Amino acid sequence: MKVAIITGSAGLIGSESVQFFSGHFDKIIGIDNNMRQYFFGDSASVLWNKEFLKNKISNYVHADLDIRSIEEVDKLFSEHRSAIKLIIHAAAQPSHDWAAKEPLTDFSINANGTLNLLEVTRKYCPEATFIFTSTNKVYGDKPNDLPLEEQELRWEISRDHPYFERGIDEQMAIDQSKHSVFGASKVAADVMVQEYGRYFGMSTGIFRGGCLTGPNHSGAQLHGFLSYLMKCAINGDPYTIFGYKGKQVRDNIHSHDLVNMFYHFYENPKKGEVYNAGGGRFSNCSVLEAIGLCEEITGKSMNYKLSDQNRSGDHIWYISNLTKFKNHYPGWSWKYDLKDTLVEMYESMKNRK
Repeated sequence: MKVAIITGSAGLIGSESVQFFSGHFDKIIGIDNNMRQYFFGDSASVLWNKEFLKNKISNYVHADLDIRSIEEVDKLFSEHRSAIKLIIHAAAQPSHDWAAKEPLTDFSINANGTLNLLEVTRKYCPEATFIFTSTNKVYGDKPNDLPLEEQELRWEISRDHPYFERGIDEQMAIDQSKHSVFGASKVAADVMVQEYGRYFGMSTGIFRGGCLTGPNHSGAQLHGFLSYLMKCAINGDPYTIFGYKGKQVRDNIHSHDLVNMFYHFYENPKKGEVYNAGGGRFSNCSVLEAIGLCEEITGKSMNYKLSDQNRSGDHIWYISNLTKFKNHYPGWSWKYDLKDTLVEMYESMKNRK
């Protein structure tokens, strides 16, 4: 019996992981207690995705447990022990704005929950591969110190800067910057996953995501940029752009492409390795550019407004450099560009309605 455990299994990355790895394992155990509904309201509930997985994936077993409870997590891992070969940790409190309202909740999920999972992995299945979905927010607002130039629809880094061609690499400093409370809790988890690899010799991989996206995202105003934007485009709901004239740039990686990175790492794992993971120069946009694409795909004008107030600690320009991962795993590349992703998202949301 070969078992994979996936946290946040009804969320965007977790559910993509369930479907991707279900053909590679005898049993997939998904952990998800729908905290996303608590964070962002009923419209962000992932219960629809949980039911979809239970009905579609024959070897999927769902566990409604809380990763903050070491007793619950320990019990689950003790039942399967060395049969567990892979842990994909995608559960999180994912919003900077929400984290500031409840820092204790945010840290207990992102940091303490991660530590619980690492420790039971070390206790029961230390040979397993542990993959952690981190975030580019571990770099805080340090990227905002880069030499940026304002263009008509976006901010762009100076052409003569080393980051222009491929984006921001893993050498970007993670200290001396404002992270947001969310970013700080993810730094704690990120470094701890590294430490279990380097100190305890476990196979751990840390993936610092840009904007993670795809059709299985339950987007909300405080989290899920492209998903929420497309939802507003379809329904005609008002959309607010927070700061930077709507020219802030994000790279966007489809959930399938990120999970395929996980697969390549699982096939040849390393110990405490860190990778930036985003759309890179292949798939990126400003908010204004994304609005233009949503209007083109839906055939509707969007109802949006600009706010002068940016989110605290937010990036003005962020594009991931994936050179390190591609050098380690040359067989991997992107499948979905930005427009492909948005079209798929549009069709999925229309069908879901």
